[in-house]
Amino acid sequence: MSNQETSKSVFLNVNGVSYPVTIDGGRNLLSVLRGEIGLTGTKEGCDDCECGACMVLVDGQPVNSCSYLAAQTQGREITTIEGVAPSPEEMDPLQTNILEAGGVQCGFCTPGMILSARALLERTPHPSEEEVRIGLSGNLCRCTGYARIVEAVQRTAAGAKTATGDTGQ
Repeated sequence: MSNQETSKSVFLNVNGVSYPVTIDGGRNLLSVLRGEIGLTGTKEGCDDCECGACMVLVDGQPVNSCSYLAAQTQGREITTIEGVAPSPEEMDPLQTNILEAGGVQCGFCTPGMILSARALLERTPHPSEEEVRIGLSGNLCRCTGYARIVEAVQRTAAGAKTATGDTGQ
């Protein structure tokens, strides 16, 4: 069977934009986002669902895009780190809080952390420290020790607007 026979043309809805792509049925979402669509904020870390650097949201749920088939996302809404901020000129409150809390060092894990935290805040607008730690448990960071990231998520929940418009008060 040739590669043309296993490839199919689909439209992927990423960050509110529909992208026409031709994908092999076994190709993962990470490689399509980076290679076909050009969104490189989603990082390839372990390529084995262990680190969370490749985390994206599919219909609001965090998934490791390294193991998620691109073909599974047709007709679903994909959110990458590039789709988090309201505009290129401003940051999402969660991004601002992580930056201000010093929760970024090398930055490799940050996109996945932000997407996992956004999903958590959508489910649980006022999470406890334990809930934040559990919500981020699929994301590994080797630089920060997590305390400042957890602080930033709680700071966002306490006062900054989340994607739902909840002010946390």
